[in-house]
Amino acid sequence: MTTQGVNSAEAVPMTTVSSSSGAAATQIPQSPRALGVQTSEDESRGCVEYLATILSVCLMVITLPFSLFFVFKVVAEYERAVIFRMGRLRSGGARGPGVFFVLPCIDEYCKVDLRTVSFDVPPQEVLTKDSVTVSVDAVVYYRISDPLKAVIQVANYSHSTRLLAATTLRNVLGTRNLSELLTEREAISHTMQVSLDEATDPWGVKVERVEIKDVSLPMQLQRAMAAEAEASREARAKVIAAEGEMKASRALKEASDIMSESPAALQLRYLQTLNTISSEKNSTIVFPLPLEVLNFFQAKTNKLMESR
Repeated sequence: MTTQGVNSAEAVPMTTVSSSSGAAATQIPQSPRALGVQTSEDESRGCVEYLATILSVCLMVITLPFSLFFVFKVVAEYERAVIFRMGRLRSGGARGPGVFFVLPCIDEYCKVDLRTVSFDVPPQEVLTKDSVTVSVDAVVYYRISDPLKAVIQVANYSHSTRLLAATTLRNVLGTRNLSELLTEREAISHTMQVSLDEATDPWGVKVERVEIKDVSLPMQLQRAMAAEAEASREARAKVIAAEGEMKASRALKEASDIMSESPAALQLRYLQTLNTISSEKNSTIVFPLPLEVLNFFQAKTNKLMESR
């Protein structure tokens, strides 16, 4: 017997049949041909196959009850079994969950896991649309939607899906600019998911989700982007400081116009400044000389000069 691990969360397609007595509906697996899988189950069997089947049944009867341990197999709720008899796919589709029967020596089966599985896409060196080399890695979540296709249509669905995911990642990122790669991760992930899902559908694989994990930029490019951002911040800071100086100068001009209308306002401003300085415990206080005093002495000096 051979087993093959497969991952998904969707059951095998079934046909629902209702009983006339009103009992619960019974689900019958559809045939592989109904699912679009090309098989040779309906072709005529040769004499060798019939003879081998009869010998296998005889061997099972002769070795009873020990043969019962080998002819009955069990698959879990999240598994399905694809059975081959003499190399031909048996009718009825995938078996499970529960117990199924195989004949010794002529039957072999492959187990298919229907649970969701994830894998990491190795970091890919990608050349973006604007000729920038970046390293990008991602994670992919997929499951098996059709166990028959996963076993018959592809030799190793897991390995094939991994290679296709790496190729799709490079192809999709090659059509985007660096700015789009850094700001539109969700849209890029959705594009990858749709492309992978369409490519793996003939294999019975359903790609549920694709996420970009990390985008690594070259060190020189990181320094250049940091310098550009720093220069931009400094330019904005200078503009803001200039606007503040302009607003302050306008406020000072308005204040000077108001003070010029009343000479006493300037003196009051002097006293307020002295009060502010005295509260800071300074040892030296610079007292500004009022301009009125200088005007008084200037007037006296002018009169003396005229009298001479």
